[in-house]
Amino acid sequence: MNDPDQPTSPSNPPGAPSAPVTPGAAAAREGVAPAWERGTVEKLLFATLEEQKAQRRWRTFVRLAWLAFFIFIVWSFSYRGAAGTDKTTAHTAVIQIEGEIGPKSEASAESIIAAAKAAFEDQGAQGVVLLINSPGGSPVQAGIINDELKRLKAKHKKPLYAVVEESCASAAYYIAVSADRIFVDKASIVGSIGVLMEGFGFVGLMDKLGVERRLLTAGENKGFLDPFSPQTDRHKQHAQAMLDQIHRQFIDVVKTGRGKRLKEVPELFSGLFWTGQQAVDLGLADQLGNLDFVAREVIKAEELVDYTRRENVAEKLAKRFGASIGEGAVKALRTVQPLR
Repeated sequence: MNDPDQPTSPSNPPGAPSAPVTPGAAAAREGVAPAWERGTVEKLLFATLEEQKAQRRWRTFVRLAWLAFFIFIVWSFSYRGAAGTDKTTAHTAVIQIEGEIGPKSEASAESIIAAAKAAFEDQGAQGVVLLINSPGGSPVQAGIINDELKRLKAKHKKPLYAVVEESCASAAYYIAVSADRIFVDKASIVGSIGVLMEGFGFVGLMDKLGVERRLLTAGENKGFLDPFSPQTDRHKQHAQAMLDQIHRQFIDVVKTGRGKRLKEVPELFSGLFWTGQQAVDLGLADQLGNLDFVAREVIKAEELVDYTRRENVAEKLAKRFGASIGEGAVKALRTVQPLR
């Protein structure tokens, strides 16, 4: 006989025997989770807690890493590395000019002039040596350096020498002639007293490919030296006049620095370069000799102190980091919408 309190359902029609009640079902009816469910929930909770702990540890590590990074930057800026000897002790001051001469290179006017000021002002420096290994670069930067070196030399009454290692060409030689004497190796490359302006022209290739150049300018000469436009005789003459003027300035600086030591050779200012031995014969250099020879035999102070200014790793990272922040700020400002 059916229990009147037993609910009926399609799966439990009247008159059918009641289904056996399992422990899990009974526990569910009583509001208590079975053991396997409790275990699963506990595992999930513990896994979540461990993940949160791991995230907290990672955030702490990242913050500490950034803190260490900034401490390293501050330390690197404050500690430049002291000279290897007491500056009051007699020594030879060395300034290296290496690589391309340009405003954003280590051989920039800013870096070389800062090093030169420190070298000339130190009481222990008996003389200053420009240790040159450069193919040249910007005539503007070279001119600034040349002028400042001559001013410092006259102000402090200290000798200035140039020692050439591998090469001293073009703008590098522009700087070298500010020295009282130039020393070279017999196989050094010296000279290249000339000026160039280079580029490419793609007009013929564009015609073959059927590409049309659309260039709009305000000012009839604004497209001057555009590689995708034909070069006119007027523009070519203007560019050549500029080059000739800069070349003339270069020649005047060389003649002022070298004076009567220069030999009257027609090709001397043609842009050719020579070996160190040939440079001595032409008066472009004074004699063969290296840095140690000049310090020991000419300046009479064998102790060498390097005054070259170089960016350390921290400074490079700081510049990149600062540039990234600046770029991000600019992008953020560009994306800000005006309030309405």
